[in-house]
Amino acid sequence: MTSTALHVVTGKGGTGKTTVAAALALALADQGQKVLLCEVEGRQGIAQLFDVSPLPYEERLLATGLGGGEVFALAIDAEAALLEYLDMFYRLGRAGKALDRFGVIDFATTIAPGVRDVLLTGKVYEVARRDGGKNDSGPVYDAIVMDAPPTGRITRFLNVSTEVAGLAKVGPIRRQADSITALMRSDATRVHLVTVLEEMPVQETVDGIGDLAEAGLPVGHVVVNLVRPGLLADDTAEALESGTLTEPAVGAVLESVGLPKDAAAGLLVDGEGHLERQHLQQAQRERLHDAGRPTVELPLVDSAIDLGALMDLAGRLRDEGLIEEGSA
Repeated sequence: MTSTALHVVTGKGGTGKTTVAAALALALADQGQKVLLCEVEGRQGIAQLFDVSPLPYEERLLATGLGGGEVFALAIDAEAALLEYLDMFYRLGRAGKALDRFGVIDFATTIAPGVRDVLLTGKVYEVARRDGGKNDSGPVYDAIVMDAPPTGRITRFLNVSTEVAGLAKVGPIRRQADSITALMRSDATRVHLVTVLEEMPVQETVDGIGDLAEAGLPVGHVVVNLVRPGLLADDTAEALESGTLTEPAVGAVLESVGLPKDAAAGLLVDGEGHLERQHLQQAQRERLHDAGRPTVELPLVDSAIDLGALMDLAGRLRDEGLIEEGSA
Protein backbone atom coordinates (compact mmCIF):
# COMPACT_ATOMS: atom_id res chain seq x y z
CA MET A 1 0.00 0.00 0.00
CA THR A 2 1.32 3.45 -0.87
CA SER A 3 1.92 5.76 2.06
CA THR A 4 0.72 9.28 2.64
CA ALA A 5 3.45 11.89 2.15
CA LEU A 6 3.79 14.25 5.11
CA HIS A 7 5.13 17.78 4.55
CA VAL A 8 5.81 19.66 7.79
CA VAL A 9 6.19 23.42 7.28
CA THR A 10 7.90 25.46 10.00
CA GLY A 11 9.45 28.91 10.21
CA LYS A 12 10.09 31.83 12.49
CA GLY A 13 7.06 34.03 13.15
CA GLY A 14 6.51 36.58 10.42
CA THR A 15 8.18 34.58 7.64
CA GLY A 16 4.87 33.47 6.09
CA LYS A 17 4.92 29.76 6.91
CA THR A 18 1.10 29.48 6.79
CA THR A 19 1.09 31.05 3.33
CA VAL A 20 3.82 28.65 2.18
CA ALA A 21 1.98 25.65 3.66
CA ALA A 22 -1.20 26.65 1.81
CA ALA A 23 0.67 27.19 -1.45
CA LEU A 24 2.34 23.79 -1.08
CA ALA A 25 -1.03 22.11 -0.54
CA LEU A 26 -2.37 23.77 -3.70
CA ALA A 27 0.74 22.76 -5.65
CA LEU A 28 0.14 19.12 -4.69
CA ALA A 29 -3.55 19.44 -5.59
CA ASP A 30 -2.51 20.83 -8.97
CA GLN A 31 -0.99 17.40 -9.60
CA GLY A 32 -4.36 15.78 -8.97
CA GLN A 33 -3.62 14.77 -5.39
CA LYS A 34 -6.04 14.75 -2.49
CA VAL A 35 -4.37 16.83 0.23
CA LEU A 36 -5.08 17.61 3.87
CA LEU A 37 -3.84 21.03 5.02
CA CYS A 38 -3.82 21.12 8.82
CA GLU A 39 -2.75 23.50 11.58
CA VAL A 40 -1.91 22.76 15.20
CA GLU A 41 -1.46 26.13 16.91
CA GLY A 42 -5.07 27.24 17.31
CA ARG A 43 -4.52 30.49 15.38
CA GLN A 44 -7.06 29.75 12.61
CA GLY A 45 -4.44 31.06 10.18
CA ILE A 46 -5.69 28.83 7.35
CA ALA A 47 -9.25 30.12 7.69
CA GLN A 48 -8.03 33.72 7.66
CA LEU A 49 -5.83 33.10 4.64
CA PHE A 50 -8.66 31.54 2.59
CA ASP A 51 -11.23 34.00 4.00
CA VAL A 52 -13.56 31.31 5.34
CA SER A 53 -15.23 30.83 8.70
CA PRO A 54 -13.11 29.32 11.53
CA LEU A 55 -12.30 25.68 10.90
CA PRO A 56 -13.89 23.09 13.18
CA TYR A 57 -12.25 19.90 14.43
CA GLU A 58 -13.24 18.04 11.28
CA GLU A 59 -11.94 17.81 7.73
CA ARG A 60 -13.55 20.23 5.29
CA LEU A 61 -13.10 20.80 1.57
CA LEU A 62 -11.26 24.10 1.15
CA ALA A 63 -10.16 24.42 -2.47
CA THR A 64 -9.74 22.55 -5.75
CA GLY A 65 -6.41 22.49 -7.56
CA LEU A 66 -6.02 23.31 -11.25
CA GLY A 67 -5.11 19.66 -11.87
CA GLY A 68 -8.34 18.37 -10.33
CA GLY A 69 -6.99 17.53 -6.90
CA GLU A 70 -8.61 18.72 -3.70
CA VAL A 71 -7.40 20.51 -0.58
CA PHE A 72 -9.17 19.69 2.66
CA ALA A 73 -8.46 21.63 5.85
CA LEU A 74 -8.39 20.68 9.53
CA ALA A 75 -7.67 22.72 12.65
CA ILE A 76 -6.33 20.25 15.21
CA ASP A 77 -7.29 21.17 18.76
CA ALA A 78 -5.48 19.49 21.67
CA GLU A 79 -8.55 19.33 23.90
CA ALA A 80 -10.73 17.81 21.18
CA ALA A 81 -7.91 15.40 20.28
CA LEU A 82 -7.69 14.24 23.90
CA LEU A 83 -11.43 13.58 24.07
CA GLU A 84 -11.15 11.62 20.83
CA TYR A 85 -8.15 9.73 22.23
CA LEU A 86 -9.97 8.85 25.47
CA ASP A 87 -12.97 7.60 23.52
CA MET A 88 -10.80 5.61 21.09
CA PHE A 89 -8.57 3.89 23.66
CA TYR A 90 -10.69 3.88 26.82
CA ARG A 91 -14.26 4.08 25.45
CA LEU A 92 -15.03 6.93 27.86
CA GLY A 93 -17.49 8.64 25.55
CA ARG A 94 -19.80 10.84 27.64
CA ALA A 95 -17.55 10.43 30.69
CA GLY A 96 -14.77 12.11 28.75
CA LYS A 97 -17.03 15.08 28.06
CA ALA A 98 -17.80 15.28 31.77
CA LEU A 99 -14.05 15.55 32.42
CA ASP A 100 -13.99 18.44 29.95
CA ARG A 101 -16.71 20.27 31.90
CA PHE A 102 -14.69 19.97 35.09
CA GLY A 103 -11.58 21.40 33.41
CA VAL A 104 -9.58 18.16 33.56
CA ILE A 105 -8.95 18.16 29.81
CA ASP A 106 -7.57 21.69 29.79
CA PHE A 107 -5.42 20.87 32.82
CA ALA A 108 -3.98 17.71 31.21
CA THR A 109 -3.07 19.41 27.95
CA THR A 110 -1.53 22.44 29.68
CA ILE A 111 0.44 20.83 32.51
CA ALA A 112 2.22 18.32 30.25
CA PRO A 113 3.34 19.94 26.97
CA GLY A 114 4.82 16.64 25.77
CA VAL A 115 1.42 14.97 26.04
CA ARG A 116 -0.15 17.91 24.22
CA ASP A 117 2.27 17.42 21.33
CA VAL A 118 1.50 13.69 21.24
CA LEU A 119 -2.19 14.54 20.87
CA LEU A 120 -1.61 17.10 18.12
CA THR A 121 0.81 15.00 16.09
CA GLY A 122 -1.21 11.88 16.92
CA LYS A 123 -4.17 13.20 14.95
CA VAL A 124 -1.88 13.68 11.94
CA TYR A 125 -0.59 10.13 12.45
CA GLU A 126 -4.14 8.77 12.57
CA VAL A 127 -5.10 10.54 9.32
CA ALA A 128 -1.90 9.39 7.59
CA ARG A 129 -2.66 5.75 8.49
CA ARG A 130 -6.36 5.90 7.63
CA ASP A 131 -7.36 4.02 4.49
CA GLY A 132 -10.35 4.44 2.24
CA GLY A 133 -12.27 1.43 3.57
CA LYS A 134 -12.70 -2.13 2.38
CA ASN A 135 -13.31 -1.10 -1.23
CA ASP A 136 -10.18 1.06 -1.33
CA SER A 137 -6.87 -0.26 0.03
CA GLY A 138 -5.06 3.07 -0.37
CA PRO A 139 -4.78 5.97 2.08
CA VAL A 140 -7.53 8.59 2.26
CA TYR A 141 -5.06 11.38 1.44
CA ASP A 142 -2.13 11.37 -0.97
CA ALA A 143 -0.39 14.03 1.10
CA ILE A 144 -0.71 15.94 4.37
CA VAL A 145 0.71 19.44 4.76
CA MET A 146 1.10 20.56 8.37
CA ASP A 147 1.36 24.22 9.30
CA ALA A 148 3.57 23.43 12.28
CA PRO A 149 4.95 25.39 15.28
CA PRO A 150 7.86 27.82 14.80
CA THR A 151 11.40 26.69 14.04
CA GLY A 152 12.60 27.18 17.61
CA ARG A 153 10.12 24.55 18.85
CA ILE A 154 9.80 22.23 15.88
CA THR A 155 12.34 19.57 16.90
CA ARG A 156 10.75 19.07 20.33
CA PHE A 157 7.28 19.08 18.75
CA LEU A 158 8.11 16.33 16.25
CA ASN A 159 10.41 14.30 18.49
CA VAL A 160 7.54 13.36 20.81
CA SER A 161 8.96 10.00 21.88
CA THR A 162 11.86 11.75 23.61
CA GLU A 163 9.65 14.51 25.03
CA VAL A 164 7.28 12.10 26.85
CA ALA A 165 10.02 9.73 28.05
CA GLY A 166 9.88 11.12 31.57
CA LEU A 167 6.08 11.12 31.66
CA ALA A 168 5.19 7.75 30.18
CA LYS A 169 7.72 4.94 29.91
CA VAL A 170 5.07 2.33 29.06
CA GLY A 171 1.39 2.24 28.13
CA PRO A 172 -0.71 3.64 25.26
CA ILE A 173 0.69 7.19 25.44
CA ARG A 174 4.25 5.89 25.07
CA ARG A 175 3.28 3.47 22.28
CA GLN A 176 1.50 6.28 20.47
CA ALA A 177 4.53 8.56 20.85
CA ASP A 178 6.87 5.87 19.49
CA SER A 179 4.59 5.28 16.48
CA ILE A 180 4.38 9.02 15.76
CA THR A 181 8.15 9.39 15.99
CA ALA A 182 8.59 6.51 13.53
CA LEU A 183 6.33 8.35 11.05
CA MET A 184 8.14 11.64 11.55
CA ARG A 185 11.50 10.00 10.86
CA SER A 186 10.28 7.96 7.88
CA ASP A 187 11.03 8.43 4.19
CA ALA A 188 7.43 9.66 3.74
CA THR A 189 8.12 12.82 5.78
CA ARG A 190 9.95 16.05 4.98
CA VAL A 191 10.35 19.10 7.24
CA HIS A 192 10.53 22.32 5.21
CA LEU A 193 11.82 25.50 6.85
CA VAL A 194 10.52 28.93 5.82
CA THR A 195 12.70 32.00 6.26
CA VAL A 196 13.29 35.49 4.95
CA LEU A 197 16.65 36.95 3.99
CA GLU A 198 17.30 38.62 7.34
CA GLU A 199 19.91 37.73 9.95
CA MET A 200 17.75 36.42 12.81
CA PRO A 201 15.37 34.22 10.76
CA VAL A 202 18.31 32.82 8.77
CA GLN A 203 20.24 32.02 11.95
CA GLU A 204 17.18 30.28 13.41
CA THR A 205 16.78 28.32 10.19
CA VAL A 206 20.41 27.20 10.18
CA ASP A 207 20.13 26.17 13.85
CA GLY A 208 16.86 24.38 13.11
CA ILE A 209 18.43 22.35 10.30
CA GLY A 210 21.15 21.19 12.69
CA ASP A 211 18.68 20.33 15.48
CA LEU A 212 16.40 18.38 13.15
CA ALA A 213 19.27 16.42 11.65
CA GLU A 214 20.66 15.59 15.10
CA ALA A 215 17.24 14.25 16.14
CA GLY A 216 17.04 12.06 13.03
CA LEU A 217 14.19 14.07 11.50
CA PRO A 218 14.26 14.42 7.69
CA VAL A 219 14.95 17.98 6.53
CA GLY A 220 13.42 18.95 3.19
CA HIS A 221 13.74 22.32 1.47
CA VAL A 222 14.43 25.77 2.79
CA VAL A 223 11.78 28.13 1.39
CA VAL A 224 13.09 31.70 1.19
CA ASN A 225 9.97 33.84 1.28
CA LEU A 226 9.25 37.54 0.63
CA VAL A 227 12.31 38.03 -1.58
CA ARG A 228 12.63 41.60 -2.81
CA PRO A 229 13.64 41.74 -6.49
CA GLY A 230 16.57 43.78 -7.75
CA LEU A 231 15.24 46.99 -9.33
CA LEU A 232 18.42 48.31 -10.94
CA ALA A 233 20.08 47.26 -14.16
CA ASP A 234 23.59 45.84 -13.74
CA ASP A 235 25.30 48.84 -15.36
CA THR A 236 23.33 51.26 -13.15
CA ALA A 237 24.26 49.30 -10.02
CA GLU A 238 27.93 49.27 -11.04
CA ALA A 239 27.88 53.03 -11.65
CA LEU A 240 26.30 53.64 -8.23
CA GLU A 241 28.86 51.48 -6.47
CA SER A 242 31.81 53.01 -8.28
CA GLY A 243 30.60 56.58 -7.76
CA THR A 244 30.52 57.36 -11.47
CA LEU A 245 26.77 58.00 -11.37
CA THR A 246 26.79 61.57 -10.04
CA GLU A 247 24.10 63.98 -8.95
CA PRO A 248 24.72 66.40 -11.85
CA ALA A 249 24.47 63.54 -14.36
CA VAL A 250 21.19 62.29 -12.92
CA GLY A 251 19.88 65.85 -12.64
CA ALA A 252 20.61 66.48 -16.31
CA VAL A 253 18.66 63.38 -17.34
CA LEU A 254 15.72 64.39 -15.15
CA GLU A 255 15.72 67.91 -16.57
CA SER A 256 15.80 66.56 -20.14
CA VAL A 257 12.48 64.77 -19.60
CA GLY A 258 10.81 67.67 -17.81
CA LEU A 259 11.39 66.58 -14.22
CA PRO A 260 13.00 68.71 -11.49
CA LYS A 261 16.74 68.13 -11.38
CA ASP A 262 16.86 68.68 -7.61
CA ALA A 263 15.22 65.26 -7.20
CA ALA A 264 18.55 63.66 -8.22
CA ALA A 265 20.01 63.64 -4.70
CA GLY A 266 17.03 61.74 -3.28
CA LEU A 267 17.08 59.23 -6.13
CA LEU A 268 20.77 58.50 -5.54
CA VAL A 269 20.18 57.97 -1.81
CA ASP A 270 17.27 55.60 -2.55
CA GLY A 271 19.37 53.72 -5.09
CA GLU A 272 22.26 53.28 -2.67
CA GLY A 273 19.85 52.07 0.03
CA HIS A 274 18.36 49.55 -2.38
CA LEU A 275 21.80 48.26 -3.30
CA GLU A 276 22.69 47.85 0.37
CA ARG A 277 19.54 45.80 0.99
CA GLN A 278 20.37 43.62 -2.01
CA HIS A 279 23.88 42.99 -0.66
CA LEU A 280 22.46 42.05 2.75
CA GLN A 281 20.02 39.65 1.11
CA GLN A 282 22.83 38.05 -0.85
CA ALA A 283 24.94 37.57 2.28
CA GLN A 284 22.06 35.73 4.00
CA ARG A 285 21.41 33.72 0.84
CA GLU A 286 25.02 32.49 0.95
CA ARG A 287 24.64 31.47 4.62
CA LEU A 288 21.63 29.35 3.68
CA HIS A 289 23.54 27.81 0.78
CA ASP A 290 26.29 26.80 3.20
CA ALA A 291 23.68 24.94 5.32
CA GLY A 292 23.56 22.35 2.55
CA ARG A 293 19.81 22.09 1.93
CA PRO A 294 18.04 22.80 -1.39
CA THR A 295 16.38 26.22 -1.44
CA VAL A 296 13.32 27.64 -3.15
CA GLU A 297 12.71 31.39 -3.41
CA LEU A 298 9.29 33.05 -3.41
CA PRO A 299 8.90 36.73 -4.31
CA LEU A 300 7.44 39.44 -2.13
CA VAL A 301 3.75 39.81 -3.07
CA ASP A 302 2.76 43.47 -3.02
CA SER A 303 -0.99 42.90 -2.97
CA ALA A 304 -3.06 41.00 -0.39
CA ILE A 305 -2.69 37.23 -0.45
CA ASP A 306 -5.80 35.77 -2.06
CA LEU A 307 -6.49 32.47 -3.84
CA GLY A 308 -5.00 33.79 -7.08
CA ALA A 309 -1.77 34.81 -5.33
CA LEU A 310 -1.61 31.41 -3.59
CA MET A 311 -2.00 29.70 -6.97
CA ASP A 312 0.91 31.76 -8.33
CA LEU A 313 3.08 30.83 -5.34
CA ALA A 314 2.06 27.18 -5.77
CA GLY A 315 3.31 27.33 -9.36
CA ARG A 316 6.63 28.76 -8.17
CA LEU A 317 7.05 25.96 -5.61
CA ARG A 318 6.39 23.39 -8.31
CA ASP A 319 8.64 25.06 -10.90
CA GLU A 320 11.47 25.51 -8.36
CA GLY A 321 11.45 21.78 -7.60
CA LEU A 322 10.05 21.54 -4.08
CA ILE A 323 7.72 18.80 -5.28
CA GLU A 324 8.55 16.45 -8.09
CA GLU A 325 6.05 16.00 -10.89
CA GLY A 326 3.72 13.15 -10.02
CA SER A 327 5.17 12.69 -6.52
CA ALA A 328 2.96 11.67 -3.64
